[in-house]
Amino acid sequence: MSIQINYKNSDQKKILSNLVLFVDENFNINALKKHISNPEFSYINDLLKTSDLKKNLLVYEINSKKKIVLVSVKNNLETADIENLGAEFYVRINYGKKSEYFINSDSINSRHENFIGYFLHGIKLKSYEFNIYKSKKEKRLISINIIGKKNKLTIKNELRFKAIEEGTFFARDLVSEPPNVLNPKEYVNRLLKLRKLGIKVTVYNEFQMSKLGMHSLLGVGRGSVNESFLVTLEWNGNKKDTKAPVSFVGKGVCFDTGGISLKPAKFMEEMKYDMAGSAVVAGLIQTLATRKAKVNAVGVVGLVENM
Repeated sequence: MSIQINYKNSDQKKILSNLVLFVDENFNINALKKHISNPEFSYINDLLKTSDLKKNLLVYEINSKKKIVLVSVKNNLETADIENLGAEFYVRINYGKKSEYFINSDSINSRHENFIGYFLHGIKLKSYEFNIYKSKKEKRLISINIIGKKNKLTIKNELRFKAIEEGTFFARDLVSEPPNVLNPKEYVNRLLKLRKLGIKVTVYNEFQMSKLGMHSLLGVGRGSVNESFLVTLEWNGNKKDTKAPVSFVGKGVCFDTGGISLKPAKFMEEMKYDMAGSAVVAGLIQTLATRKAKVNAVGVVGLVENM
């Protein structure tokens, strides 16, 4: 599945495809008269009388080819709230082989800067799926067209959102991999690929960790035939800053069957998530490098198995 974002100039009242409009938290649609036809306005206004106005999204089918989606924008929304609206919108439209929607940015009545950017960001984050092992991958396209005067994102914001999405998806890919694939050695190989972004990746093997006195970490890894590693990820985006970098430490137990006693069977399958903390650190450092952020940061991850 792929999402295609387009920025278009269109006559709003002549759109024959699905249309997305933003309203206040009470679903007052009077301000939408200039964006939709009179019959559409009357039809929706009548249906609103029996609709559940506690919802964030309401969808009205105008005809077989067109729906109008009303998105409720509450007062004092935080950026995370706007992203969540985008995610909820994606859930509602994620069906069919091909879908096309027009999002009217002129209907947004929010003081929040870059509302449309965060809304689209939420859509993209929600669209993630881990399907590399599926024999038949579903090919679908969702085309989202942004119309109106408030539709443009600055290049700076567009790059920032793209960097966050790539870092998030990298972390999610690591977490989603089965432990028989993502053992510590394979994890190291994937982290080494971050060097192409300008990240300094340093790998410490068991001999080097022993010399540094990392016996607790090595002790955990003795439960596996796979070698343990410690990896540091360094991004130096501000060479003029001589202060200590911002540091992050992530737990990277690729699979943990337990300590003295084994974990119960119903919890065992979740143990591949024990490395999620390290994946977040790796994704964060990747995001900083992709953004060319003017900060210095270091991520430290210990990659071991206990199985």
